[in-house]
Amino acid sequence: MSVMSNSKYPPALNALDVAPPAKQTTYPEPFATWVGGREKRRLGEAFGLSNFGVNLTRLKPGAVSSVRHGHSKQEEFVYILEGAPTLVTDSGPTRLAPGMCAGFKAGSGDAHHLKNDTAEDVWYLEVGDRTPGDAATYPDDDLAVVTQDGAYLFTRKDGSPHA
Repeated sequence: MSVMSNSKYPPALNALDVAPPAKQTTYPEPFATWVGGREKRRLGEAFGLSNFGVNLTRLKPGAVSSVRHGHSKQEEFVYILEGAPTLVTDSGPTRLAPGMCAGFKAGSGDAHHLKNDTAEDVWYLEVGDRTPGDAATYPDDDLAVVTQDGAYLFTRKDGSPHA
């Protein structure tokens, strides 16, 4: 007996069949260039998930996952599938390997990002919640962001726009 579904989302899929979005970042320059070697496949969106996001992410050699940041309300988790990225937090750099994971608690103030300083691609899963009203801080760079109506608005720390 087969069960009919009215869902427009598939019951399962191959993660590599989810096409990366045409626009990979909303960062202004020069930050957009830093993440230019990052490719995200939005797996959660392929299933219509709205409470949290799940991305299959590839970092090409020399790329970073994001500008080093911390969240006020949203939490993040990463699980390394392939490669050996460096996790950079307030505690310093930590080399990761397949099977390792890291979590970032909202409001901790511990800024983080991954960087691929190897000659091989890095693949990882990232999971993050979508708690509204989140703000991110960027301790190393003149960058500020707020989430407004589901969109990220980037400015300099003094509120002026990036040129």
